[in-house]
Amino acid sequence: MKAIIVDDERLARVELASLLKNFDQIEIIDEAVNADDAYEKIKKHQPDLLFLDIQMPGKTGFELLEMLEVVPKVIFTTAYDEYALKAFEVNALDYLLKPIQPDRLKETIHKIQEGDVNQNDSGPSLGTSKEKLSQEDQVFVKDGERCWFVKLSEIRLFESDGNYIKVYFDNNKPMIHKSLNALDEKLDDKAFFRASRKHIINLNWIENIEPWFNGGLLVKLKGGEKIEVSRRQAAKFKDMMSL
Repeated sequence: MKAIIVDDERLARVELASLLKNFDQIEIIDEAVNADDAYEKIKKHQPDLLFLDIQMPGKTGFELLEMLEVVPKVIFTTAYDEYALKAFEVNALDYLLKPIQPDRLKETIHKIQEGDVNQNDSGPSLGTSKEKLSQEDQVFVKDGERCWFVKLSEIRLFESDGNYIKVYFDNNKPMIHKSLNALDEKLDDKAFFRASRKHIINLNWIENIEPWFNGGLLVKLKGGEKIEVSRRQAAKFKDMMSL
C-alpha cells in the first residue's frame, strides 16, 4: 500500500517512517508538513493510505479530508486522546496515540489488511483521477463534531436543504455545505439519479416505484424515504432503465 505521512512535527514523521520499515506491505511514498502540502501530494500520488495528524498549524487533519472529493484509507495519529477522538468515535476508523507503540501499529496494519480482504481487494478508494465517483469510492462527511467515512454505495439519498445537502446513510443524516448541482456533476449517473430539484437517489436503494400525479413517479427507498419524481424526470428515468 502506498502511504503518505502527514504531520507538522519532523521527529514524529521520522519516528513513524522508521517504525513502518518493519512492514513490507507499506511503502512510504511521501511526507507532508501541513494540510495544504498534503492536499497537493495526495492529488499527485493518489495514495492508498494516509497517516494523518489531527492538530496541525493552519488547517486540521479533518479540514484536509473535507478538501478531498474522495479519500484514501486513513489512520489518525494524535497526541490527544478524548479531545480528538470524540470527533470520530462513531466511525470504524483506527487511530494511533503518540508516542506510537510498535505493537499498536502492528495491530492497526493488520486491521487494514483484514479490511482489504473483506472488500475483495477492491483497491485504493482514492479516485481523484476519475471523472465520476463510483459506488466504491469513499467520501468523508463532517457535521459539527461528528465525522464519517462512507462508501457511496451506502448512501441512499442526497437531499438539498438551502446551501446544504442532507446525506442519508444508515440512521444518520448529516449536513454538508455543498450544492446539489455540483454534487450531481461528480456522481456516476449509472448509480445515482437526479430525481428532482431537491433529490439525488441511489438506484441500488430503490425498493418500489409507483405511478404518481401528472405522469410522475413515486419512488420508495429501502430506508423508507418516499421521493416524488417529476413527469420530465420520470420520462428520463424510464428511458434510462428500460431495455
